Amino acid sequence: MKRLLPRSLAGQMALLIAVALFTAQALNFAIAVRDRAQFRLAQATRPAITRIVDALERERSTGRPIAPDRGRVRRLAANPIPPALERRNEVAEELRGQLTELGITVGRIDTGIRTKTAEENRGGRNPGSVLVIAVEQPGTGWLTVNAPWNRSDRRLIAALIFQTLILYVIILLPVMWIVRRISKPLRSLAGAARDFRPGDDAGPLEERGPSDVRAVIAAYNTLSLRVNAMLGEKDRMLGAIGHDLRTPLAALRVRIESVEDDDDRNRMADTIDEMNRTLDDILSLARLGRPSEPPTDVDLSALIDAVVDDFRELDHQVEFEEAPRLKMHLRPSLMRRAVRNLIENAVKYGGGAQVRLLPGEQNVAIEVADRGPGIPPDKLAAVFDPFTRLETSRNRDTGGIGLGLALARAIVNDAGGDITLANREGGGLTATITLPRG
Repeated sequence: MKRLLPRSLAGQMALLIAVALFTAQALNFAIAVRDRAQFRLAQATRPAITRIVDALERERSTGRPIAPDRGRVRRLAANPIPPALERRNEVAEELRGQLTELGITVGRIDTGIRTKTAEENRGGRNPGSVLVIAVEQPGTGWLTVNAPWNRSDRRLIAALIFQTLILYVIILLPVMWIVRRISKPLRSLAGAARDFRPGDDAGPLEERGPSDVRAVIAAYNTLSLRVNAMLGEKDRMLGAIGHDLRTPLAALRVRIESVEDDDDRNRMADTIDEMNRTLDDILSLARLGRPSEPPTDVDLSALIDAVVDDFRELDHQVEFEEAPRLKMHLRPSLMRRAVRNLIENAVKYGGGAQVRLLPGEQNVAIEVADRGPGIPPDKLAAVFDPFTRLETSRNRDTGGIGLGLALARAIVNDAGGDITLANREGGGLTATITLPRG
């Protein structure tokens, strides 16, 4: 049911007003039908009562009995209404009540609706039905009288339908136009919030619409300025931290050259290199929301091949199946970093990596597989959290502090894609980067 309801403000307002108008017209129709029924009942009973009373008065005053074959009111020996005719019990009840009030004693009262005869329709403009009324007078027979009866309510229904259409045109269309004018700045605000990227020089959103809507747009403009200011301050702070940390690390690197023991000097150098890599990862992850590198058209196959060549030059077992040229619009340095992190994990924990590029109609997949120990199924999602390391394989001997996968996922998410992990049959892990094409 919810799927059938409109989601936009204009659609919901139009639906609400349409339902309200329909409900009002339904109530109006019910009242009109009731009034119509009461009018038809009065139209049928009042002339009939008047004629019956006049006929009885004339019979009493003149002494001449009511004829069975002429006049508007006739007296018959038996009920003349055939059983097959449609009965109107409400007419009979109304007649009984009025005759009782007039002090006229009656027995049964029967009614029936028949079609007008050709003679009755002669010269008439409203051919239709006749209501036959039969009133029993105990001991003297039945008094019968005819009354007009209009079966059709077509005019009433047509008038109400026409009235409803007029209301919809006069009320609903202008309201929809007004609501669309009100919702247009809201749609612009939603689009600006959805497309907001820190550091973009998009400028403030135009404040238009009703005062409440303008207040919301003004609040968004103020918020976007504050967010950009805070992120700018964060970038300056990160730059200062990076500079302040790299300076002592560089000094340490110089000082360890004086260490005579080669093993100690190499371990110290490895520790300093690890600290530099960790610092780079932390700064890259923190600055990812405001990358300085603009997206550009890149041959994804050549980008992956270049990363794989870097590992091969270090004598790592990394294989890459040749793939056709594939043009993608992305940030090359960041995507190269994401692919490198996945291959580096595969080399560290599996001894090597098999890399494949799988183009699809809608998406492109980059698979990095290894034959390492894999990851327990309940930990596959947790390893993407920053600073998360699995003790069984991610330990200090292999290096890293648990930022590689977190950084890779953040880079891929920024490009509109995602990374998934899956254990391989026979052992190992497959990391898959999925990127949208176009």
